[in-house]
Amino acid sequence: MQRLKRSTNRMAIAVLSTAAACFAQTIGGTSAVAAPAEATPSCLQHSTSWRYTFVTNDCASTQHVTVEYRDGTTVPCRTAEPGDTVTFPGYGTGGNEVLGVAPCSTVSP
Repeated sequence: MQRLKRSTNRMAIAVLSTAAACFAQTIGGTSAVAAPAEATPSCLQHSTSWRYTFVTNDCASTQHVTVEYRDGTTVPCRTAEPGDTVTFPGYGTGGNEVLGVAPCSTVSP
């Protein structure tokens, strides 16, 4: 009986984990953005205007970053060496909003 109970618990955990991952991917929009467990370092600074978003890497190591937008717009991941500033589109004239900087796992050419 104990064996069946443990097996059932493991199955329930696996199903819930899979469902949570699917839900997170649906909400997140793009698979290039890192999982929520990987937080954006506080040494990445950004400033936003209607035309451009600048992300400055004040970290001691190279960072791969992207910018997240309220409307779900996706932009390529970019590499920022220590001290570099990389440029992304701004929020535009349509009232979109830059939500912040996110680490990403792949760099687009």
